[in-house]
Amino acid sequence: MFAAQPPQEPLPYGRWAEALGAQFAAAGPEGVEIEVADIAWFPERGWNGRTYVPATCATAEGEVFGYVSYTREHEGAQAAEFEATADFTEETADQNPDWTLDLSDEEIGQWRGTEGRRGIITLVWGVALVPNGIVATTELGPTTTDQCELVDDRFTLVSVDAYTGDYVEVRLYGARGAELARESLYEDDE
Repeated sequence: MFAAQPPQEPLPYGRWAEALGAQFAAAGPEGVEIEVADIAWFPERGWNGRTYVPATCATAEGEVFGYVSYTREHEGAQAAEFEATADFTEETADQNPDWTLDLSDEEIGQWRGTEGRRGIITLVWGVALVPNGIVATTELGPTTTDQCELVDDRFTLVSVDAYTGDYVEVRLYGARGAELARESLYEDDE
């Protein structure tokens, strides 16, 4: 129903978390130390032949955020062709008690639609900062483009963005379908 495959595995742990953590740490910004044991992993998502595993890691000065991606020849095969990206921000949820969602995003591809329309495929991962969240969704205009059940209050989504004048908005829903939070990927300029 959605462009991305739903999560297939639990959050990384043990040797797998160490292997992914080494890739993430190697991609980290110069001069910022990443402790592999301190990395928070998010649910993995598959799109266009790659699996994406987002991550964050708190540091003394802020937070490193990014992802590790890889391919598999077939289900059960060894992961190969690792790629990782990591960036740094000083702006964290701890400094912003009014946040309801702590979001990160990265462009991972292009989308070509009908009549020459184009969009961007965006990987979005985040943490629900309000209690009782069950599922997060991405919305592009009136259309739900992806959804992910929360795992330890974390979620990962893949969505078309910047398509036909619409931009992604992330929504968090509770057990009875009540909307608990909503946030655009784009800061308000007001």
